[in-house]
Amino acid sequence: MELGLYTFGERTLDPELGRPPTPEERLRRLLEEAELADQVGLSVFAVGEHHREEFVVSAPAVVLAAMAARTQRIRLSSAVVVLSSEDPIRVFQAFATLDLISGGRAELMVGRGSFLESFPLFGYDLRDYEALFEEKLALLLELRKAERVAWPGGRFTKSVPNLGVYPRPKQNPLPIWLAVGGTPESAVRAGQLGLPMVLAIIAGSPRRFLPLVELYRQTARAHGHTPRLALAAHGFLAEDDAEAFRLAAPAFLQVMNRIGRERGWRPLSLDYFAWSRGLEGADFIGDPERVLEKALYWHELFRPERLLLQLSVGTLPHGKVLRAIELLGTEVLPGLRRALAPSPS
Repeated sequence: MELGLYTFGERTLDPELGRPPTPEERLRRLLEEAELADQVGLSVFAVGEHHREEFVVSAPAVVLAAMAARTQRIRLSSAVVVLSSEDPIRVFQAFATLDLISGGRAELMVGRGSFLESFPLFGYDLRDYEALFEEKLALLLELRKAERVAWPGGRFTKSVPNLGVYPRPKQNPLPIWLAVGGTPESAVRAGQLGLPMVLAIIAGSPRRFLPLVELYRQTARAHGHTPRLALAAHGFLAEDDAEAFRLAAPAFLQVMNRIGRERGWRPLSLDYFAWSRGLEGADFIGDPERVLEKALYWHELFRPERLLLQLSVGTLPHGKVLRAIELLGTEVLPGLRRALAPSPS
């Protein structure tokens, strides 16, 4: 199981600065985080697209290209590109370019997005939420099949009369993952298309997603595809288990409850987060031993090939975040490899 990170480049209140980091400060921190993740052996660094004041990444390919110049081995992914409000041709070109710059380390994670700001920003109607994604995903998949594309066009895309789309990526095909938030329809789509699926588990018990994962795998196999699964979750690490919770919980609560107020969710409490970092909860908050135990538990439940953690959900002191990445790579990752290594015959 690969271990990696994802982030939206949050810039909420920094408890050390007494203010949110500026966009410039946050982007500089983000590059340092990716560079360290590469150095400690993590497999993936992914950044998401948002169009809100509290997130700094609205152009994932640009940020990932800067990371490519400062890293050597780590794979670089979106998390996600909100394909519904993007031009699939420009998305493909941007990530093909990233793939060439990085020496074949680019990946695309596409989804409909958990926030809706991009729809009015780019002139789309939310009533077309589902249809936009289906049509644009179909075009994106055509773009990676061949150099020349003959696309008839549709409600939301113009026709492409057998034209070449350049540059072509180093990887053939360019990896495309489908990010889902927990609906059966999304799992079936990923299985039917033969796309690897990224499942976000950010609240409640992970066990409730087992039927969804099984539905995805059954659908993929029924269509002649090999299912591939990645999981995404929230987390934070410190050497001391109690300190990890003390640092992370206030920042997590601030962000999750603000989003919850927008969406009508019930407020989360410290007691909830204390429960959620246990085996049956969704958060990977604690010392390396606790995080390793939970990663192995999720591996036993889901058998994913990749686990991505968001460090962190709200702004934390930069040095603490760097230390969390270091612990993930130098203590949790080796423990995973030892535990999951094939038994000698």
